[in-house]
Amino acid sequence: MNNNDILRRFRYALDISNPVMIDIFKLSGCTIEQPTLLKLLKKEGEDDFISCSNPLLSLFLDGFIVLKRGRRETDSAEQPKPDASLNNNAILKKMRIALDLKEDDMRATLQLAGVVVSKSELSALFRNRGHKHFKECGDQFLRNFLQGLTIRYRGADIARQSEQCS
Repeated sequence: MNNNDILRRFRYALDISNPVMIDIFKLSGCTIEQPTLLKLLKKEGEDDFISCSNPLLSLFLDGFIVLKRGRRETDSAEQPKPDASLNNNAILKKMRIALDLKEDDMRATLQLAGVVVSKSELSALFRNRGHKHFKECGDQFLRNFLQGLTIRYRGADIARQSEQCS
């Protein structure tokens, strides 16, 4: 799953408008103009497609955290640093933080997409890479989580329609 697809699906699941997307980027200290945003939201192979880099997706997710949760009191003057080594585990963690999802919320969201996951399987995704119970978050798992978010925030009918279009 590429970063553009993640950005598009997350935006769709939460029904985020273009002006709000631009504001979210600004919250992380990144200025994006509407034409650039539209190119980021295009599918690979479309004219004017721009690939969304790991640091850019990281900045968007950090901005979304600030939008939903506010800035950390200790970091109020400091802008978040983009994560160049962003992976599915980090993306899932940033989404979880921004949406203030507890373990049961995560499991319920995944269940909406037809994925049943135990507490230990879920917690393994949020462990440090060196931990013996760490588990890599695969593309399909992240895709299912985004599908669950779509159902949770937009309803099952809209989620089915979006899957048929992608």
